[in-house]
Amino acid sequence: MTLALLDCPTGLAGNMLLAALLDLGLPEEVIHAPLAALGLAGRYRLRIEQRRSAGLRGLHLAVEALEPQPSHRPWGALRQQILAASLAPALQHKVLEVFGLLAEAEATVHGHPAEAVEFHEVGAIDALVDIVGVCAGLLHLGVDQLVCGVPPAGHGSVVTAHGALPLPAPAVLEIARSRGLPLATSEGFPPGELTTPTGMALMACWADRFAPFPGGQPLQVGVGLGTRQLERANLLRLILARPLGDAGVSEGNEGSEVLLQQQAQIDDATAEDLAYLAEALRRGGALEVFSQPVAMKKGRTGTLITALMAPELGPELRQVWWRHGTTLGVREQWQQRWTLPRQSTTLATPLGPVRIKWATLPDGRRRAKAEHADLVELAGREGRSLEEVRDAVRHALASQGGAP
Repeated sequence: MTLALLDCPTGLAGNMLLAALLDLGLPEEVIHAPLAALGLAGRYRLRIEQRRSAGLRGLHLAVEALEPQPSHRPWGALRQQILAASLAPALQHKVLEVFGLLAEAEATVHGHPAEAVEFHEVGAIDALVDIVGVCAGLLHLGVDQLVCGVPPAGHGSVVTAHGALPLPAPAVLEIARSRGLPLATSEGFPPGELTTPTGMALMACWADRFAPFPGGQPLQVGVGLGTRQLERANLLRLILARPLGDAGVSEGNEGSEVLLQQQAQIDDATAEDLAYLAEALRRGGALEVFSQPVAMKKGRTGTLITALMAPELGPELRQVWWRHGTTLGVREQWQQRWTLPRQSTTLATPLGPVRIKWATLPDGRRRAKAEHADLVELAGREGRSLEEVRDAVRHALASQGGAP
């Protein structure tokens, strides 16, 4: 798994994201090829410079237009241009997703249908280069999961084609509202824009969550610098990391993996409803689901439901909570799980076959456990007690030397 962590203490902007990717070693051709497919070859130049901000190095990127730019680009025409281009399907999908989100945000803040949106700043060639380049770069690096820090949006006002607009920019605020994304305080920053609509839309479409970083082993760091001079380093850092538990981090014979934990405390559902929610989470792919009683506000007794899952199932299982549960919020955090090597076999016994789970301990010894469902099925079919069936399994294991 390729895990990307984005640290954005001074905000998000498309050119800073693209500069960080180039600082990671992204070949420029990865950016130029899809832009050429969109008919933009020879119409722009990338100005890439090594700079310092508050004593820290990084890359600064500016996109220079080489011909006069249209005052606006209608979303409908731009969408057809992207659909007609010979782009890789994954790249085409992501680029359309980002621009579609921007169109929806602009439509909401201006009060007209998305089809009627005419991009001004977002439709300029530098924004096109940023969006296509960032999407192409993240796909090229094989990013499976991206965790983004919470960005400050800025305060004051900014001059746009629509005149002076308040900050946070209306489109930034709408993207955060519509996607349920957090924005950090801009207290301590001078007036000005810190997070742009382009930067916010890119991360809204790419980030799996906006949160503090999970544990991981940093492998590479790319630094993109902003243009504004602040009283601190104006940068973002894109970190490629190995999740805890990937090969090379675990020790001995044990295996380690990083799981996502989802939890909610519920005090307004019946026991039957809670059981159905737990089963729906299991059907959705959760590795473990369990509950425990908790004391909640006003002395009410509630139930804490916990589900553990592979990280990529997080968005899908959140929908299960909303569909089948009564909670208004789900907490998430990363959990590291250590597991013993395991193997499943089928054991022949006088009563019938039984599945056996074998675990290998660090000292090399092996431990066997019969599948409970098989024991119950045999007990019912043969009219025996569970203990009699267990004895039969133990004897069969002993006769085979206790090995799988």
